[in-house]
Amino acid sequence: MSEESLVVLARHAGVAVLTLNRPYAKNALDPVTTDALTARLRTLRDDETVRAVVLTGAGDDFCAGGDVKAMGQGGERSPEQRRAGMARYHDLARAMAGLDKPVVAAIDGVAYGAGLSLALWADIVLVSERVRMAMVFHRIGLVPDVGAWYTLPRVVGLQRAKELIYSAREFGAQEALSMNLALEAHPPEALRARALEIAHSFEGASAVAMSLSKRALQASLQTDLEAMLDMEASAQAVAGSSSYTREAVRRFAAREPAQFRWPARSS
Repeated sequence: MSEESLVVLARHAGVAVLTLNRPYAKNALDPVTTDALTARLRTLRDDETVRAVVLTGAGDDFCAGGDVKAMGQGGERSPEQRRAGMARYHDLARAMAGLDKPVVAAIDGVAYGAGLSLALWADIVLVSERVRMAMVFHRIGLVPDVGAWYTLPRVVGLQRAKELIYSAREFGAQEALSMNLALEAHPPEALRARALEIAHSFEGASAVAMSLSKRALQASLQTDLEAMLDMEASAQAVAGSSSYTREAVRRFAAREPAQFRWPARSS
């Protein structure tokens, strides 16, 4: 399959939907698919018409992680060769971190290993009620990749991150919600629609403010208070000077509907 078919890009107005498309392998990340996803993310980063991204998987699963079968092919590799081979996963992590637009992950079925690592880079994580997630790396004597040592403690806290990594155990939707790894859980048939609903809401938001907030939040846990306050002042000066804010203030004064409204979850 071509790179374009392994990671399908669909556009819905200002929302780009990226779909991992290896359902026969539970959308596992082989080298070609990993490189294709990285290339797609870099393209979307530079596309000003895209206001938000939905990341999902074809079929009944999000991503089963690295393609273990592919790992067993090609003979033995030295530690140096293995380290060099990690560069593509690091490129993927950097591409996710560098996408300063909201990313909504819609996760159904399996999200194991690198699949879960990938989901941790999303801004909003929605899961199906049948989701199965696990940091499975220790089961085969490997360590987390795609930046999970960085992201997981920031999402669930250090002690919980240790437990999930050390145990390599599986957990489901309700536990993902309770540890703040997921924002909402939905029936599988409603998952994609809710992800698109949230993503489309960002079309009404300020692209400038969203970008500034995402960058600042990524830096917040490794930056001191004074540096964050300085970043806040600079960002507010930029955001407050935008045409979006001028229109938002006018609408507020005129008691007109706001441009941006978060879509309430249906009961």
